[in-house]
Amino acid sequence: MKTPKRLIPLVEDGLIDEVLYQLMSGKEATVFVVRSQGEVRCAKVYKDAMKRSFKKAAQYQEGRKVKNSRRARAMEKGSNFGRKQIEDAWQNAEVDALFTLSRAGVRVPQPFGCYDGVLLMELVADDEGNVAPRLNDVAMSAEQAIEDHVQVMHYVKLMLCAGIVHGDLSEFNVLVDDYGPVIIDLPQAVNAAANNNAFSMLQRDVRNMTEYYSQYAPELINSHYAEEMWALFQAGDLTPNTELSGQFEFDESDADVDTVLEEIKAAFEEEQARLERIKGNCEDKAL
Repeated sequence: MKTPKRLIPLVEDGLIDEVLYQLMSGKEATVFVVRSQGEVRCAKVYKDAMKRSFKKAAQYQEGRKVKNSRRARAMEKGSNFGRKQIEDAWQNAEVDALFTLSRAGVRVPQPFGCYDGVLLMELVADDEGNVAPRLNDVAMSAEQAIEDHVQVMHYVKLMLCAGIVHGDLSEFNVLVDDYGPVIIDLPQAVNAAANNNAFSMLQRDVRNMTEYYSQYAPELINSHYAEEMWALFQAGDLTPNTELSGQFEFDESDADVDTVLEEIKAAFEEEQARLERIKGNCEDKAL
């Protein structure tokens, strides 16, 4: 096929030998299958910020550290240079997450580098070279659903142990090859310890995966892995070897509404008395 404009520099630099075909185009990027260094790989071409449709990006960027103070100031001001730095940081976040998670034992595509908005990485395929399907295109037995759900929860746990929450995990961001699930699409990955939205994102990630697998194994819907993991994470007790049960005891004690109302009433009366005292002092001084 004709080489896309964004891939021409990589072809000229010898990073890509040949562009074979377009694999998919999504809200964040267009992915091409290429030949690189003699191997068939993926080239993920990130879309420009103005063309992206990813919502609430600021929530995902919270807590991301920028070592260069000039870059940080430019990003805060929103200058042209700053917007370019935000784009670079967004793209590099996926590369960093892929390297980190691969070392942590999570099955993700192997990254080979990011070059001017193009991420070169492993093409996840079966032994015959066929591209692995997304989870949403795969049917399975109840037994397989339970097995794969356990595996995905294990990966989510390893990610959290590495300080990362995927933030957009669903059946559309998981591939399935001959060896099981593979986690993909990580530009929005968040810092679990530094992002105030990390727990709610973890809950959503786990809920998305659990609801999908529960189509085949309904008993999974009653599990609470996100809450179990997060409680252990906050207590400093979550490790890669932690055995998860999917069970969590919620605090179901009802709030004492009457006591709360009494406290509010007492605070109001105290404030009113304070204002009356101030008013009285002012009137005394006027006399």
